[in-house]
Amino acid sequence: MSDLGQDLKGASRKRGLGRGLSSLIPETLAGAKADGTASGKSLPIEQLKPSPFQPRRTFSEDELHGLADSIRAKGVMQPLLVRPSNDASGTYEIIAGERRWRAAQLAGVHELPVIVRELSDRETLEVALLENIQRENLSPLEEAEGYRRLIDEFGHTQQELADGLGKSRSHIANLLRLLGLPDKVRLMVENNQLSAGHARSLLNADDPLSLAETVVKRGLNVRQTEMLVRLQKSGGPLASSSPRNMEKDPDTLALEHELSALLGLKVTLASKGKGGAMTIAYRTLDQLDGLLERLR
Repeated sequence: MSDLGQDLKGASRKRGLGRGLSSLIPETLAGAKADGTASGKSLPIEQLKPSPFQPRRTFSEDELHGLADSIRAKGVMQPLLVRPSNDASGTYEIIAGERRWRAAQLAGVHELPVIVRELSDRETLEVALLENIQRENLSPLEEAEGYRRLIDEFGHTQQELADGLGKSRSHIANLLRLLGLPDKVRLMVENNQLSAGHARSLLNADDPLSLAETVVKRGLNVRQTEMLVRLQKSGGPLASSSPRNMEKDPDTLALEHELSALLGLKVTLASKGKGGAMTIAYRTLDQLDGLLERLR
């Protein structure tokens, strides 16, 4: 892990998590005052540009307009962390603070307080990912993509990330698994049609896309989605499985299927306290007569 990564790891242990960038990176990086003085300065807004290492891909328009209103009233309270661009354009890449930069443009601000630091690509991605994760600004897939880049491009292990971020290794591993879902399913997660819980349930499905479409169409919750996946893997009838039935445990569903096969009619079981009710559905009187003959 880089020296910055070691500092980040040590800082997270000493000061705890969830208190923003200043609690995660050394004072030499986040020691500027809120007005941009001390180790910071101001730059014209047109000299700043997003970093290719920014893990966040989507910005809520409502959040940006809300932040723009705050900037108009109080100004930019926290400086952006930037580094000089590698080209000769004289611009600076935003490492932390792109949301403030976007909102400042909406607010008509012409200059922003910044802290300029010479950081490597590895350090830039580390700080950008850490800052966004601690502020809970990333979607599950954006967070997973950030972890993947740290592993693939910079050689970190899942355990190193878990230690440095204060996350469990299983949390990181489960998020990384989401990247194996089909692109269309991942898009449903990005568009908030499916939650991360839905996506994790679909990881074990034989056909995640078809089930994802069913989940969205029926408005199923995570537990119902898990049941739908089990039904698909067991070869059960997905089309006739209602959301209400999917709340039932597997043993109850198995008993319903067994009774239905035995009687030749659809049987539904409903628990009521210590007891319950059994419903037998028939479409014609001949079916009812046949059932009565079996019972006799």
